[in-house]
Amino acid sequence: MTSPLSPYDAVLLLSFGGPEQPDDVVPFLRNVTRGRGIPDERLREVGEHYYGFGGKSPINDQNRALLAALEAEFESRGIQTRLAWGNRNWDPYLIDALRDLHEAGARRVLTLATSAFGSYSGCRQYRENIAAAQQELAAEGRTIEVDKIRPFFNAPGYAQANTDAVVAAYEQLGSIPAPENPLVFVTHSIPTTMEVASGMRTAASYSAQHLDLAAFVAAGVAERLGAPVPWELAYCSRSGTAFTPWTEPDVNRVLASLHADGAAGVVLAPIGFISDHMEVIYDLDTEAKATAEELGLGFARAATAGTHPEFVTGLVDLMLERAATERGQAPERHAVGALGPWRDGCAPGCCFLRAGVDSGVPAACEASVPA
Repeated sequence: MTSPLSPYDAVLLLSFGGPEQPDDVVPFLRNVTRGRGIPDERLREVGEHYYGFGGKSPINDQNRALLAALEAEFESRGIQTRLAWGNRNWDPYLIDALRDLHEAGARRVLTLATSAFGSYSGCRQYRENIAAAQQELAAEGRTIEVDKIRPFFNAPGYAQANTDAVVAAYEQLGSIPAPENPLVFVTHSIPTTMEVASGMRTAASYSAQHLDLAAFVAAGVAERLGAPVPWELAYCSRSGTAFTPWTEPDVNRVLASLHADGAAGVVLAPIGFISDHMEVIYDLDTEAKATAEELGLGFARAATAGTHPEFVTGLVDLMLERAATERGQAPERHAVGALGPWRDGCAPGCCFLRAGVDSGVPAACEASVPA
């Protein structure tokens, strides 16, 4: 019987990766910052966030949980396609995962990157890593074709998981949405050059994608709680020099501004993260929470999508959608909000690190024609 994921004979969960113990922290950060010439002394300073949590990032355990949830969803649908997991920056590495899949007989792999949004760091960099791994494997005499599921920021399951989480957070806060109890959506800040480049081949930049999802989620929360939801988008995890512009406003400054305007409590919703990454448990649960406490603001942090059943189901729906498309069918492409579904293959030139600047680094999973 033909697999519902045919022509794919494997699915790869592809993530960022993170250290598992204190001794991993500096080597992991070397991988992340490779080519930038950052000395180990500075990396140890940056690694303090990890050391504060025992030197272990939560991301690998979260990937294991997501992989198990996907396996269970496969089993419930009778899908027998092999599932694997690989990381860009830590064990299990992408190259090893693809090599193992090739050894097991896989020749065409569908990749799910654990980033919902389109940008250089959220999409293209993963595609560059895939291309580099394919090139290395080809030198070993191993040919493996890899496709990537489209950015899923506006997939119904992801939106539903975030809506449920915000409703639960307001219940935790003990208040309904109101000007004195606003909602702040939060995502990872990126350099403004990357922000501009993220929209060069599409109608939606990185920030526009977040704003579209946020508007949809806020409307859903308002309907369920019976009150209008005042909201805004903030950013966290800014890095780099003080002279490099990054997307703003910073979440801590937003909290201070809301307090000055009379807010009594706030719900933070990290819609830019699919699970509780270090940026969530440190930048929000630690730093932003401390800011709220200093200001006297009530504080509740909405859950990330994690292994929410609707999210997991939606991810498998996206896999089946892409497989059907590759078989020459025309499946319905579901998306919420105003922007519509992202194209399957990223357009050439999409999501460069800087607008109009081609680094010359090959990227896989690319469409053959521009948008």
